[in-house]
Amino acid sequence: MNTKTRFLALLLLIGGLLVGYFVYVSETDAKSWAYRPFHLGLDLSGGSQLVYEADTSKIDPSEIGEAMSALREVIERRVNAFGVGEPIVQAEQVGVGDNAKHRLIVELPGITDVKKAQEMISETPSLEFKIERPDGAEKQAITAAKKEVSDYLQTISASSTSVAELTEQLNSRFGAEKVALAQEDADFMSSGFTGKYLQKSTVQFNQNSIGPSIGLSFNDEGVKLFAQITEANVNKKLAIFLDGKMISAPVIREAIRDGKAEISGQFTVTEAKDLVRNLNLGALPVQVTLASTQTIGPTLGEVAMKSGVKSGIIGLIFIALFMLFWYRLPGLVAVISLSIYVAIVLSIFKLIPVTLTAAGIAGFILSIGIAVDANVLIFERLKEELRNGKNVQNAMTDGFARAWSSIRDSNISTILSSIILFWFGSSLIRGFGLNLAIGVIVSMFTAITVTRTLLYSLGFKGESKFVRFLFSSGFTTAKNDNLK
Repeated sequence: MNTKTRFLALLLLIGGLLVGYFVYVSETDAKSWAYRPFHLGLDLSGGSQLVYEADTSKIDPSEIGEAMSALREVIERRVNAFGVGEPIVQAEQVGVGDNAKHRLIVELPGITDVKKAQEMISETPSLEFKIERPDGAEKQAITAAKKEVSDYLQTISASSTSVAELTEQLNSRFGAEKVALAQEDADFMSSGFTGKYLQKSTVQFNQNSIGPSIGLSFNDEGVKLFAQITEANVNKKLAIFLDGKMISAPVIREAIRDGKAEISGQFTVTEAKDLVRNLNLGALPVQVTLASTQTIGPTLGEVAMKSGVKSGIIGLIFIALFMLFWYRLPGLVAVISLSIYVAIVLSIFKLIPVTLTAAGIAGFILSIGIAVDANVLIFERLKEELRNGKNVQNAMTDGFARAWSSIRDSNISTILSSIILFWFGSSLIRGFGLNLAIGVIVSMFTAITVTRTLLYSLGFKGESKFVRFLFSSGFTTAKNDNLK
């Protein structure tokens, strides 16, 4: 049994070292395949946070969740289109029942121009129908201009240049007319038909079609305009763009004069529902009002991060010293187990990945305390068994068995609390709850499996003074122990 236990302990130590190495390399070596730096939240990396309140008074209560989800996706696409690095856009509900308020929280790491971000987000989602552009000189000119500008952009470092500076640079080199031409769509051109003419879109199931189709209905003004467009462009594509992104491009099969069109194709039910949601969002957007803004400078975020890391390291050092002094050999095993615990949790944060905020780091540090508490419970039970006259091996077996129920119950209650915080809390509270839950679950593994395996692998059976000293604790000397 000792050989098998020692082999397992060796595997755990090697595994812990490999996980720790992965955490180090993935954070420091940008050229490594494992490079995966921590995702830092707004309060640690700096940036802007905008909180919007959504007007859902005109939306059926059963459709509010879907409408907010669609709005979140559109806003996320929009801020991504402006080159914002990993924006966080979350929809949340405050309150319940008729008094519930729905908010959209937009976090833009690294962006401190709140006014520009506000203008970008507050625009009504644009829905536009574009007709297929015919082949000819105009299409060729657009294609040539796009290639010329694109080739030039690949030769310069545009990532460190603002949009205004880059536009001025392009206008100076190519002229404003060619730059504007390069921004046109070579395949489609405007038809003048926008989301304001769309009354509603629905998912339809017809007997003659295999899958679902999309039904469109227009208002009075839209009926006339759509009839004119379809009459003049039979057998051409009519592309549908939401916020500049094409979401569908059906072919016009015949003139549509009654204001009721159908988009047929090989849609799945999910695809059809998503398309209808996007179309209705463009036609009937959820109105949002800016409720609050917050800007955190990169310097302040860096200070907060360094303070959090520093406090965590100092805390770990003091915990390690206490465990070594008070529990001696078991304390050393606990320090090794705790190191493996930290490496595993940090690697999970990278792989999920978890966005680390100051609140999330606090949850992680608290989980370290819980992991230490589990070891303290085990070692105190072990000391009780030793005082009752049992040998080391039996004392360890009974100590772990007696401590397990307390560790299990306390950790389960903490996990349940974390789930409640994550489910009902705001974004910051969710980060705290998630990190705490991850830490507690991993701590159960390290305290019960890693610590126990490492202790069992030592294989103490004798009654020497040295063994007595190793398993004594605090100010207790070997002479005061009743180890037998």
